[in-house]
Amino acid sequence: MTKEKLNYAASGVDIAEADRAVEKIKKLAKATFNESVLSEIGSFGGFFRPDISGYKEPVFISSADGVGTKLKIAFMTNRHNTVGEDLINHCVNDILVHGAKPLFFLDYIGAGKVKHETIAEIIEGFSRGCKNHGMALLGGETAEMPGMYAPGEYDLAGFIVGMVDKDKIINGVDIGPGDTVIGLSSNGLHTNGYTLARKISFEIAGLKPEDKVASLGKSIGEALLTVHKSYYNVIHALIDKFHIKGMAHITGGGIEGNLKRILPSGIDAVINKGSWEVPPIFKFLMEKGPVEENDMFEAFNMGIGFIMVVDANIGDKIMAEIKKHGETAYIIGKTGKGTGKVILKDR
Repeated sequence: MTKEKLNYAASGVDIAEADRAVEKIKKLAKATFNESVLSEIGSFGGFFRPDISGYKEPVFISSADGVGTKLKIAFMTNRHNTVGEDLINHCVNDILVHGAKPLFFLDYIGAGKVKHETIAEIIEGFSRGCKNHGMALLGGETAEMPGMYAPGEYDLAGFIVGMVDKDKIINGVDIGPGDTVIGLSSNGLHTNGYTLARKISFEIAGLKPEDKVASLGKSIGEALLTVHKSYYNVIHALIDKFHIKGMAHITGGGIEGNLKRILPSGIDAVINKGSWEVPPIFKFLMEKGPVEENDMFEAFNMGIGFIMVVDANIGDKIMAEIKKHGETAYIIGKTGKGTGKVILKDR
């Protein structure tokens, strides 16, 4: 008996479908290109010549991250055009805490089966996020790996490179006692805490993604897919006018886990938990769990997505400037002598 001949497609990898995905990616990525990009999508590497005019000692700042199990909500809703923007905004915020301006972004998509329509939706989010920040989507990788992922599922990773002048790097070293801690509001979970949020929403509460939740004014799926907020525009307006001592992007680990990363060893930060309005999504999850408040603060941002530490005598001026940019912010605490801890205090 003659054996049936095998090829790559028969083993589960469809080169033709991957090529169709690449053609869609090229158009979306090219829309983000600027004069610093010297290569085309499809090259073995991306070429970028940074404009260093105006910089005395330019320093590259880079970061890598993923979207976590927020992707599960995208799978459940079959909506894939926002998770790429989530990842862009998350990575921008991560280098923003050091005062960096983003230059370019690289993406990685791993999937069991490449569907060019799904890939195009994901890249649509990447492209939109990059354009919003004047950043090039310089290149990336889409890997088809049958057997590695459940049908219809994929994973994302992103890699960002930005630049800042050496003497303008913000790293928290001059934070001292008596400084003011300002928190900028989040618009939801951003990209953290989704394993717990999914368990509460879909297992304990028994909801489906399309089910409306009165307190949220939308479906639970829409609420959980709300795009991670970028703080780029307002923060760069502030650092051009004021001396910001330290900043923290509030991601996994919540306020305590992230703010302590920038505190000097001899300084504590005392945060007053009742000093800002907690968005309805967190109240919903806390009640439906039920989840203890301490556990909520450990898993979620609880309504504060980005924190700045500034000298107390400019706190009010910064608050006024933030308001001019249409953002909501709160004075949420202050610093004092200590051992580098963040203390969450009932007001």
